[in-house]
Amino acid sequence: MKKKIYGLSVLLATALLVGCSGIYTGTDSPVITEENEESPAPVLSVTDDVPVEDDSVPPHDGMVRSLLTNEWIDADAAQSRPIAVMIANEKDAVPHYNLSEASVVYEANVEGRMTRLMAIFEGWSDLDKIGNIRSLRSYYAYWAFEWDAFLVHVGGPFFIDELLAQPTTETIDMNSRTGENAFFRSDDRAMPHNVYTSGELLEDAIENNGYSTEYRGVTDDSHFLFAAKSEPNTLSQYGDSAVTAEYIDMSGCYPLTRCYFEYDDSDGLYYRSQHLSGDVDGPHIDAATGEQLSFKNIIIQYTQYEDLGLEEGYLAFQCHDDTMDGWYFTNGRGIHVTWKKYSDYGATRYYDDNGNEIVLNTGKTMICIIEDGDVFYYR
Repeated sequence: MKKKIYGLSVLLATALLVGCSGIYTGTDSPVITEENEESPAPVLSVTDDVPVEDDSVPPHDGMVRSLLTNEWIDADAAQSRPIAVMIANEKDAVPHYNLSEASVVYEANVEGRMTRLMAIFEGWSDLDKIGNIRSLRSYYAYWAFEWDAFLVHVGGPFFIDELLAQPTTETIDMNSRTGENAFFRSDDRAMPHNVYTSGELLEDAIENNGYSTEYRGVTDDSHFLFAAKSEPNTLSQYGDSAVTAEYIDMSGCYPLTRCYFEYDDSDGLYYRSQHLSGDVDGPHIDAATGEQLSFKNIIIQYTQYEDLGLEEGYLAFQCHDDTMDGWYFTNGRGIHVTWKKYSDYGATRYYDDNGNEIVLNTGKTMICIIEDGDVFYYR
C-alpha cells in the first residue's frame, strides 16, 4: 500500500488554490493558510527525475498499442470495442470490483453532490466480476461515445430515453431487453448496491443484441496523444508555468467523495484515496485485485452545468464546448489547459496555453469533471 495523506486539514492549509473564471489567476495564485488569506506563492523546486522505461519493443508477438493507454496489449483486445460501466461511488457502494483494471475513469457529480464513476475497460472479456453497477446519466453517454464503447448500466432517469433510442447507441441495460441475463446480484450488500456483471455475460449480451465488437468507424481515428515511456513528458518544456503537484485534493468539487491523489515518485503514478465517511477513509482499494487505484495522468475538466429543476436534483453537464478550461497533471507537475469537443462521437481534446494539444504519458488516465466555479487544491 502506498503512502497516504495524514489529515486533510494540513493539506488544505498549505495548498495552492486553483479555479477558473476569476478564481484561477495563473501561477501567481495565492497560498491559502489559516493565518494569512493571501501571501505570495512559494518558489517550488521541481525535479525531472521520473521513471523511464524502454518499451519500444512489445513483450511478445501479436501485441499492439492500446488506443486508451498506449500500453502494449494483445491485438484482439485492441481491436475489440471497450465497455463503459456506470459505477456508484458512495459509502454503501464500496468496495468496487475490478475498477483498477479500467484504462480511463471519469468522475462527475450527480444529484445530491454525490459522484458516480464511469470506467472504460478494454480487454474486459476475462473479468469475472465488474461493479457495482448503477444508472446512467446523459452526460456520461457522450463521454462513452468518444470511445465507441458499449454502455453498461442499470436504467436511468426518463430524460436519457431519447439518447438511448438513437440507432448508434448500443447499450446493455439491466432494465431493458438489452441486458437480459447480463447481470447478477450479490448477497454481501443491500440493494441497489449489489449489481455486477462479468466479461462472459457481456459477451453473450453483445451477441444476443446483434452488436458488433469491431469498431464501427463513428469516432475519431485517434484520441489522446501519447509520449513513449522512454521519453516521458515531464512538463519541463513549460518552465515556470508548470506547477509542482504531488497532492491533488478534490474535496471542494466532490464534497461527499472528498477524493484526493498523491504522487509516488518511485513509480511515477498518482494514487487515489477517498474520505467517504467513518471506516471508508483512505486508499481507494479494488476488492478484486487488492490494488489501490492509480493513474499516470489526471485531467481536471471544468464544465458548464445546470440543475434540471426536478425533485431528484438531476444535473446536466455541457459536454460539447470550446470555451472552458482545466488542468493536466503528470509526473508530479501540472499545467493549465483548455478543452474542446464538437460532436457526440468526437474526442474531447485538451490544449496547452500555446494552443498545442497536450501529450499524455503512457498509462491510465483519470478525468475529473467538475462544475464551473468549484475549486480544488494542489501542492
